[in-house]
Amino acid sequence: MIRMRAGRDLAVLLVMATLAHGPTASGSGSGEPLGRGSLVIVGGGGMPDDVRDKFMALAGGKRAKLVVIPTASQDADRGQSRDEFLRAWRKYDPAGLVLLHTRSRDEADKADFARPIAEATAVWFSGGDQRRLIDVYHGTKVEAEFRALLARGGVIGGTSAGAAVMSGRMIRGGDPVAEVGEGFGFVGGVVFDQHFLKRNRANRLIGVLTRSPALVGIGIDEATALVLEGDRWSVLGKSFVVAIEVGKDGKPPRVETHGAGAHGKLPDSGMPIPDPAGNP
Repeated sequence: MIRMRAGRDLAVLLVMATLAHGPTASGSGSGEPLGRGSLVIVGGGGMPDDVRDKFMALAGGKRAKLVVIPTASQDADRGQSRDEFLRAWRKYDPAGLVLLHTRSRDEADKADFARPIAEATAVWFSGGDQRRLIDVYHGTKVEAEFRALLARGGVIGGTSAGAAVMSGRMIRGGDPVAEVGEGFGFVGGVVFDQHFLKRNRANRLIGVLTRSPALVGIGIDEATALVLEGDRWSVLGKSFVVAIEVGKDGKPPRVETHGAGAHGKLPDSGMPIPDPAGNP
């Protein structure tokens, strides 16, 4: 049985994940912390008001220019469903609210298509299948604009599939044995898993870490968010964020957890975000 230890130890693993391993263009490797942006990483399920409120505050409140990307969802292709992806954000009356979606990598690599992100203060990834996001946007102009947004101090958030894509190594699917590939790499040295406690995914995440022991696993439960903001981290919502480090020399995995309201300081200038060109 895995024993979870609550308390500030999670900050140690978060520091390892966000500072000890800076991402390169592929989301792995070493480098220096770059950028001033923030991430709001939600584990799926319903999204509590405090999580949505925090994201919009980081986006600029009524000055926010938000781009919502529903590509992970199969419903994004249904014109009558598209308004649903924007509905929850309208109550904040942002300065800009745009839905951006394509299934074409060629289109995603065009400057005109990516321009709304270049003008945005925030991007939100809706839930669904994370493979749809990566297969269309990874390595395109759209992804370059994600990085530029973070570099200029914007915020990127996402739920479920939108959380999985944020790490350099990404769980593409599969349970109990995960298929792993590349994510966007907004945070290096970590792999995220979502719906974590609700769907009993500890063994899946540990399996990934066993194959890639240099990584720290971060499991985020439903209706819960891990927020990385400058040199601060915090947990919002209704459940827990779990950090896992694979055991060394035959020792069991180290598992630590923090509930909603937990927060701490990262002992450096902030999270490592690749520069807009994708250089280390």
